[in-house]
Amino acid sequence: MNCLNHLISMNDLSTEQIKQLIKRADDWATQPATIRQPLAGSFVANLFLEPSTRTRFSFEMAEKRLGAQVLNFAAESSSTSKGESIYDTLRTLQAMGVQAAVIRTKQNHLLQQLRDSLQLQLINAGDGTNEHPTQCLLDLLTIWQHFGRFAGLRVAIIGDLRHSRVLGSHLQALPRLGVELLLAGPQSMMRDAAELPSGVKIVDMAEAVQTSDVVMMLRVQLERHSETLLVTKEEYHEQFGLTLERAKSMKPGAVIMHPGPFNRGVEIASELVEADNSLIFKQVENGVAARMAVLESLLTGGKAQWESSLQTVNL
Repeated sequence: MNCLNHLISMNDLSTEQIKQLIKRADDWATQPATIRQPLAGSFVANLFLEPSTRTRFSFEMAEKRLGAQVLNFAAESSSTSKGESIYDTLRTLQAMGVQAAVIRTKQNHLLQQLRDSLQLQLINAGDGTNEHPTQCLLDLLTIWQHFGRFAGLRVAIIGDLRHSRVLGSHLQALPRLGVELLLAGPQSMMRDAAELPSGVKIVDMAEAVQTSDVVMMLRVQLERHSETLLVTKEEYHEQFGLTLERAKSMKPGAVIMHPGPFNRGVEIASELVEADNSLIFKQVENGVAARMAVLESLLTGGKAQWESSLQTVNL
């Protein structure tokens, strides 16, 4: 696999690199993590500048399973609370010998601004409303494990599309893998059609739910809305949520996904979170393996110890 310097956007990856990372993540998901620790002796800093549970703990578990030494950064007790810039904090960590930084931030494109001025390898753990590449990779891994393919699948992503960094990454990846991507949700939360890649369609709820192989629901990100939500949570659920009644119209074999955190009874009925056709907690499980694959590739340079088995990847 070609060496990765950073993972900031899904556009940092070629289609073949995406497939190789999915294959490697599947290897980590199915083999004991204690066999070897390729990152023993490495130091990784986690800088979560906005709240997170799944992503933060998933990265920390991935780092520790790979044998890395983990430094967890707390903004409220760091020099950033004294006015130090994120660049200066990262430059300080670099001087200490930290090799990689996992960063979650409310600021769009912060990592792109930093990438050329640091030797640290940067991993985007979610930046503003822009992208969330490792969430995209774990979603892709979950889809591939379930269906055994991408080409010919139809995936619907439904909900607060305007603020979704998960969607931002999927827009860069799913069409390249041969997936037909449908978008549905309130008009006030829709992305500008001019920003969408060719072939991505905006459809109504009925078409999205009834015709897709994967129905991926998104949380309404109230913390990012400058305006007040114009409907109640109950009204949103009836109009744009995956209700029990809507779920009955899903095609045979279709599955439910959600990147989390999920609001039961808002974008998804509580009973559907752990339904037989829900892959939501499988996504959480796969998050550790996907992040292990990314960290390993970045910090070992895609060494031949696993690269040789990935020359031809058919997904």
